[in-house]
Amino acid sequence: MSKLTTLPVKGFRDIYPEQMSIRQWLFGKMRETANLFGYQECDGPILEPFDLYAAKSGEELVTQQTFSMKDRGGRDVAMRPEFTPTHARMVSARQQELIYPLRWFSIGPCFRYEAPQKGRGREFYQFDVELIGPTSPLSDAEIIAVAIKLLQSVGLTSKDVVVKINSRKLMEFKLSLLNIPKSQTPNVFRLIDKKDKMNEDAWKKYATTIGLSTDQTKNLQKILTDRDVAFESEELTEVFSTLKDMDVSSFAEYDAGVVRGLDYYTGTVFEVRDRQGAFRAVMGGGRYDNLVELFGGQPLSGIGFACGDMVLMELLEEYGKLPKFPRINPTPTRVLVTIFNESTVRDSLRMVNLLRNNNIPAELYPDSKVKLDKQIKYADRKSIPFVIIAGPNELAKQQVVFKKLADGSQQVISESQLVSLLTSVS
Repeated sequence: MSKLTTLPVKGFRDIYPEQMSIRQWLFGKMRETANLFGYQECDGPILEPFDLYAAKSGEELVTQQTFSMKDRGGRDVAMRPEFTPTHARMVSARQQELIYPLRWFSIGPCFRYEAPQKGRGREFYQFDVELIGPTSPLSDAEIIAVAIKLLQSVGLTSKDVVVKINSRKLMEFKLSLLNIPKSQTPNVFRLIDKKDKMNEDAWKKYATTIGLSTDQTKNLQKILTDRDVAFESEELTEVFSTLKDMDVSSFAEYDAGVVRGLDYYTGTVFEVRDRQGAFRAVMGGGRYDNLVELFGGQPLSGIGFACGDMVLMELLEEYGKLPKFPRINPTPTRVLVTIFNESTVRDSLRMVNLLRNNNIPAELYPDSKVKLDKQIKYADRKSIPFVIIAGPNELAKQQVVFKKLADGSQQVISESQLVSLLTSVS
């Protein structure tokens, strides 16, 4: 029998405790940012009907990147590649009961069958933020501001990252000036979305395959280099003006090349890119006007964005912004209660229970035959800051030795002082 591999499935990850600490720190920043703007956390199932995504998510996502299968009942299902269709379905199910404007966010695993690469995997966690109900440019600006506030909260500045903003409505108008039929718009948007992912010759060839003439392709390239939105879109002008009032405009710029790859976007769209160009989009989103209707709901507009944990953490590592946790094994444990010998096991149990009952994370070394110096070495390697030692002499006086591993100092204290001391020291 061959040995089983120690590697995870391609595109999936093992998360060890030190990596988990960083991810939980990042999730904490996401929750803090969403709560700062009044957004409530929700969640949905990882497995959804395949039709939920086939309806509007985009051909490439549905046909090439979705993990799809038949369940035991013969139904077509898919592992969640994104949150927005789930949120739209949930809104439609209880549309009359919800309070609008609706501010929701989610953090959870998503799955896409794409080639693993820098900042991209087949399993990732996604932070998704949605503002549903209002249609004003003010709401577009709020969602973009949430994204920017998250970037700021993890230490990124406008010198590190930029939010590139565009409007699909504006682009549809510009495409009409090139005599591109409205029926061709989705194909041209996909072409634009691939501009940074293909070399120029391959991109021009792709333009030909979707029916664009040489002149149309040339004029489209000129449109994509435009960086001035003045007098072109009243909505975008208001978005940029609002971002200035919110004191985050240094992060934002107009980019005609941003259209996003999902078919359900209808208005403002945006992407976050790093200034050095080392990564693809770090996060992105946009407005959708008819997604809720697909599930039988009343017309209801929304705007949102999503951010994957992998690409953001790799970006933070690249820019030196990840937090420095102690050594390699961050632990919630505040104190290790040692076992002096077999005769003191019950006393050590009593002390560790006392600490836990007072909400102090504590470990008991689980083997009375292990020498004391090895127990202390274990605490040191695991970055547990404090150790309690209680031998027969100390126990006879209802005392313990309290040891601080950072500097090796120790003191004898009464058992009754344990809780107050551990609550006060850092």
